[in-house]
Amino acid sequence: MDEIQKAKISDIQARYSGDLMNKAHVIGTAIGYRQRNQVHTDELVLVVLVDQKVPPAELSPQDIIPSQIEGVPVDVQSMGGTFKAG
Repeated sequence: MDEIQKAKISDIQARYSGDLMNKAHVIGTAIGYRQRNQVHTDELVLVVLVDQKVPPAELSPQDIIPSQIEGVPVDVQSMGGTFKAG
C-alpha cells in the first residue's frame, strides 16, 4: 500500500465514517482496494460496506454515497448480513 495515500484515506475515514454509517444499508467502512466484477484492482480507496447494493434512484438523496470524498475515491462493496462495524 502507498503509505501516503493510506494515511489520507485513514484521515477521511476517521472524519466521515459517522456520517456514512447513518446512510441506509451502510454497515461499515474500511481502507481497501476497489472491486470491479468481484475482482480487486490495485486502486486504494475508502471502502463503504453495505448489506446490499441499491440503485441510487431507489435511495433518498441523503442516503446516496458519494463516488469520492475530498478527492479520495469511494467504492461501495456489498457484504450482506446485518452487523454494524466502524
